[in-house]
Amino acid sequence: MEVNLLLLATVITVFVYLYRLITKNNDYFHDKPIPSLKARPLLGSTGPLLLKQVTFADFVSYVYNKFPGVKVLGMFDTLTPFFVIRDPELIKQIAVKDFDHFMDHRPFFGESAESEEHPYALFKRVIFALNGQRWRNMRATLSPAFTGRKMRLMFTLMVDCSERMLKHYESLMSSTGRMEVEIKDMLSRYGINVIASCAFGIDVDCFKDVDHEFMYHGRRMLQMGNPVVIAKMLFMRMFPNLAKKSGMDVIPREQAVYFTKLIKETIRTRESQGIVRNDMIDLLLEARKGTLKYEEEREEVQEGFATVQESDVGKAQVTKAISEIDMIAQCLIFFIAGFESVSTTSMFMIYELILNPEIQQKLYEEVEQTYKQLGDKLLTYDALQSMKYMDMVVSETMRKWPLSPIGDRICVRDYTLDDGQGLRFTIDKGTCVWFPIHGLHHDPQYYPNPDRFDPERFNDQNKGNIKMGTYLPFGIGPRNCIGSRFALMELKAVMYHMLRKFSFHRSTNTRIPLKLRKGMNNVGTDEGMHVELRLRNS
Repeated sequence: MEVNLLLLATVITVFVYLYRLITKNNDYFHDKPIPSLKARPLLGSTGPLLLKQVTFADFVSYVYNKFPGVKVLGMFDTLTPFFVIRDPELIKQIAVKDFDHFMDHRPFFGESAESEEHPYALFKRVIFALNGQRWRNMRATLSPAFTGRKMRLMFTLMVDCSERMLKHYESLMSSTGRMEVEIKDMLSRYGINVIASCAFGIDVDCFKDVDHEFMYHGRRMLQMGNPVVIAKMLFMRMFPNLAKKSGMDVIPREQAVYFTKLIKETIRTRESQGIVRNDMIDLLLEARKGTLKYEEEREEVQEGFATVQESDVGKAQVTKAISEIDMIAQCLIFFIAGFESVSTTSMFMIYELILNPEIQQKLYEEVEQTYKQLGDKLLTYDALQSMKYMDMVVSETMRKWPLSPIGDRICVRDYTLDDGQGLRFTIDKGTCVWFPIHGLHHDPQYYPNPDRFDPERFNDQNKGNIKMGTYLPFGIGPRNCIGSRFALMELKAVMYHMLRKFSFHRSTNTRIPLKLRKGMNNVGTDEGMHVELRLRNS
């Protein structure tokens, strides 16, 4: 009996210790002059997200609207305190003016890799997983590859992918003039072709070869919702040093080996045969040689409203050459950050065009006008950039359907937040901030009738009234999305080509409203979207 009591006392002591350990920060916000969400043990305030009970967008809307009128509120993501910044002026202050205090993203995937001891641990070398000076160096190294001038050189590769896609579906519809497609799959295959051509310098056609190995490995690499990947992420967050020593990475080893071998072979072929293709491999080879420099546009060029501008960080001169392992890792940006985002945004845009046929017709008329101005020639980068209504529709799509519902930063040193109107407190080092992008994009204070799809918000008369800090599809500040020009170019190019040949219609299998996936994922659907394509003039 004494042994049992001793065992019971030990168990209770351990339980109490663990409970206090995981709840010790629960009163963190009590001495801050801001309201906060209730935190549950271990799960914090994000339990519904972690348990996949709600969509990420709905959760952010709930948090954003919980305390109307406040500028900042507190919450916990598991055990980490988060400050949710609702006020656009404070967002600008934190993300731009005082960027040095909030330089890094929260390390979801453990510590970034520095040595070459584990050559297949690629994900932690990708630019958005890097921190501190390593991120600064990589941003300055890569930024010259994503200027408008470099995008213009790469554009012909993208147009070729678009034209081949059209020919494939035109042949399938030659007898009936219409067909039902799962549009997300269609756009994903187009995206794979673009990535293969623009980033890896190889010719892939996933419409003809539906099981191409490039597509197989690309999709396998992107299974971030896979239980094994989630378990790895949790392990790397809880035991970062052990994960770092073991070379653990969220990218499966099979895919890391495949893409490493592919890129190395491409590099050897380019260097031995002197091949120049104006793709990302060429640009990264320039970076490795130290000859890739940031170039400003020589003349004013029209760019999409959503395009983010490079800061002084990206324009800095870099003296250290990029290593081959880092070069390989940066090619994966297109898969990790570009593949899913462009195909999903295109899907949402087509969904809205189906629901709003008058907008679809007006956009088609601009496409036809542009085609005639080109004299039946292939689409050019400058012609695409001059399409105002296309940019309006794309901008509104990304307002209503931002794929990243939040932006995050970690505080790297204690910071005194002061709004100049009486709100003043310390954001401690190691805590994080959230920018509730979805909430801002759907706030009627900034966008009247926010659930309505209205491209006129972004016409020449109205877009100047959009307050900075309330439209953030590509983030804000020096840590904004480096590939915004590439993503917008790809999105507009595929929509131009599709609208020129097809009209979009609801089919018997089109789900309205769309059912979004639940959990802490970028906004999207699990089951894609079925639509009917009809050939123009048929």
